[in-house]
Amino acid sequence: MAEIAYARVGPKQALGAPTAWNRLKANHNWLGAWFMLPAAAFLILFLAYPLGLGVWLSLTDTKIGRSGVFIGTENYEWLWDDSVFWLSVFNTLLYTIVASAIKFAVGLYLALLLNENLPFKAILRALVLIPFIVPTVLSAIAFWWIYDSQFSIVSWTLRHLGLIAANIDFLGDTWNARWSVIFANIWRGVPFVAITLLAGLQTVSPSLYEAATIDGASAWQRFRYITYPLLTPIIAVVMTFSVLFTFTDFQLIWVLTRGGPVNATHLMATLSYQRAIIAGQLGEGAAISTAMIPFLLAAILISWFGLQRRKWQQGESND
Repeated sequence: MAEIAYARVGPKQALGAPTAWNRLKANHNWLGAWFMLPAAAFLILFLAYPLGLGVWLSLTDTKIGRSGVFIGTENYEWLWDDSVFWLSVFNTLLYTIVASAIKFAVGLYLALLLNENLPFKAILRALVLIPFIVPTVLSAIAFWWIYDSQFSIVSWTLRHLGLIAANIDFLGDTWNARWSVIFANIWRGVPFVAITLLAGLQTVSPSLYEAATIDGASAWQRFRYITYPLLTPIIAVVMTFSVLFTFTDFQLIWVLTRGGPVNATHLMATLSYQRAIIAGQLGEGAAISTAMIPFLLAAILISWFGLQRRKWQQGESND
């Protein structure tokens, strides 16, 4: 009987050989997929589904309290001829480019400074991080008081120094309002850039600097040929996040100006909220939000191809 059973199941099964399912469970690549499933489900539920729903709403005339019908690209055609929308695109690009560039320059300087052997270095690092950990709304309210047309501490100080004759209208003038919100965003964003770049600087081996110093390299040459090349992957990642955070900024602008004066500080995010929630035009607001996607993808792709061009992590040469 045992010989008959052995003949029926075959030699591999009789010896307890692993099945295809067991081999699949033991495969390292599939094991990684199993661990990623909860995160993938979270991303699909809270990111992919809302994104898809937003794109669908942008193709309908849905309003708050009323289901819409499919209208194709009419919302986008309407936005194409909407001067306020194009003004918000200009404001968003100006806000993002200027703020991100200054945040990178100041953040890199602070990172290099905090990487030196300074007294009370730990306390200084904690102080630099404060603007980033303070809630955005509280920061915006603080700046709202700083920019107040009557009680601004900046205007009061400049008047007592004899530099101005009247208070500065920070949030009432179009360009003053633009520069004011940009400064507020820089104040909040610099700590993120500085601390992240500082973490990258900690990974650079001191022996490289010692060898360069022995060879007679100046401080600029050490930065140019050691610090910057090794820090570039971190710069690409941190600036990608910085651009994304700045481009989609909402709380700071909405608390400070609500897009005013005369739509001078309306970003695409705030205009989308105003059209969709305040005005009730969900389809039009969704179209504005969807129009942000190409800009965000461009920022991500620039960083991605930059990292692919120079693959420091794998130790490959820059061909």
